Amino acid sequence: MNEDLFLLFIVPLNRAKVAYMVTGSAAVTVYGEPRLTNDVDIVLSISRSDVDLLSTLYSNEMFYFPPADVVHQELVRSNGGGFNVIHHETGFKADFYVAQDALHRWGMERRISVDISGEQVWLAPPEYVILRKLQFHEEGGSEKHLRDIQGMLRISAGLLDTGALMQWVHELGLTESWKKAAR
Repeated sequence: MNEDLFLLFIVPLNRAKVAYMVTGSAAVTVYGEPRLTNDVDIVLSISRSDVDLLSTLYSNEMFYFPPADVVHQELVRSNGGGFNVIHHETGFKADFYVAQDALHRWGMERRISVDISGEQVWLAPPEYVILRKLQFHEEGGSEKHLRDIQGMLRISAGLLDTGALMQWVHELGLTESWKKAAR
């Protein structure tokens, strides 16, 4: 993970005190085995009134930020919305997801603060990252998600709230994927 690129998206959120958590392969790199990624996945706890603030944080001078009406549409999607912000100079991208479902809320309540290059970064808890990886595996079948989980289990098993993880696995119907990942 290139910390400088990653922080291009985190520092503005911190300065504006926007509630967020980093998930996806960036979180896997912290909790498990590093792997290359060309983006950062960030879950935001925002409302319609925050869209103008975000477009200011990621100004058109430095970033591509989608039109406000696009972001507003994503905020009301029943299955959770998302949008991309791209840094012009580097092409590095942030995939922003709107915290809307129970798992998002659970993760946001349990996010973990870590220091990366002197900047506070809020990470999704490892259980959340594992659960989303299990969901992505079920949706697309990619084995990379299972490998990510296996690396997290090897390196960060002591951080896991196994009871909460297993409760979510059962609630979300992810038992078969969990069995594959936990081998």
